[in-house]
Amino acid sequence: MTEGMNERQIDERLSLDDVEALARDTLARAGASATAAASVARSTRQAERDGIRSHGLMYIPIYAEHLRVGKVAGEAVPEVRHPKPAAIRVDAGDGFAHPAIDAGFDSLVSAARSHGVAALTIHNSYNCGVLGHHAERIAEAGLLGLCFTNAPASIAPWGGKTPVIGTNPFALAAPDGTGGAAFVIDQSASAIAKSEIMLRAREGREIEPGWAFDANGNPTTDAEAALKGSMAPSGGYKGFGAGLMVEVFAAALAGATLGKDASPFSGPIGGPPRTGQCFLAIETEALSGGAFGDRLSDLTAALTAEEGTRLPGSRRHAARERTEADGVAVPQMLLERIINS
Repeated sequence: MTEGMNERQIDERLSLDDVEALARDTLARAGASATAAASVARSTRQAERDGIRSHGLMYIPIYAEHLRVGKVAGEAVPEVRHPKPAAIRVDAGDGFAHPAIDAGFDSLVSAARSHGVAALTIHNSYNCGVLGHHAERIAEAGLLGLCFTNAPASIAPWGGKTPVIGTNPFALAAPDGTGGAAFVIDQSASAIAKSEIMLRAREGREIEPGWAFDANGNPTTDAEAALKGSMAPSGGYKGFGAGLMVEVFAAALAGATLGKDASPFSGPIGGPPRTGQCFLAIETEALSGGAFGDRLSDLTAALTAEEGTRLPGSRRHAARERTEADGVAVPQMLLERIINS
């Protein structure tokens, strides 16, 4: 029986509190400050809660390794600057993106409420987990959230085979007027998240056709070959264009490292990736003349009018309800890797 088969068949069930504590304690043991460990652990909890395995506990051994080899500065203290009244800029200091986002978040919300629109950029950071959760947090503050994060290069320009940009997701969350998000769009420039291919490679499973190319630019279903090649952009050249847009906001505008120059998020080689994020928060009523809430309600009603349709993010909410009630099934061998990290 393969390791991957063991991982899928032998599970331990943990509560979300257990998941968060396991992540926090493992990261602290690997060298993360209490603040950083707590911030990343909350993100890990949210990912497992929403059924997003590829961004949850699976990443904890990688984070721990990166803390120990110096790809992430565990004791980094984010430095917050306010170059303009509605512009917040945070230097993550080669640390995790999560505490850097936390450091600038309240200023972002306050500036958006005061000025109508505000932006928060992060540079010298690491990956930020599930981007949609940050957009949802902005929506929960009653603002329209639009978020971008760049990543080490893994997508080649359409027609080429040398990666230039990363999977580069963007996320949009619209406030529902009651302290939540009406819906959350969270999608990457690639046909699938790279972490999903990493998961398949670890489990010894093939990937789906149309997800990636090998190093020679040929389509492949071999997860290991895909990791040595390039990701397929979602929607062909249009997907590459979306990723390029993200690169402009999250790298160029944020003053972060371009994906083509960033070290990989996987493996111990290369030093800190120093990638970036950009978050826009928009006060909806001022710009819409008070019409935003009604327009959004009308839109969401139309989106769900036909049988079989759903709002973006609804599957995560369904998983959230199940997980909060039943806990998280964690493969035994993953649990052992985390404990031994």
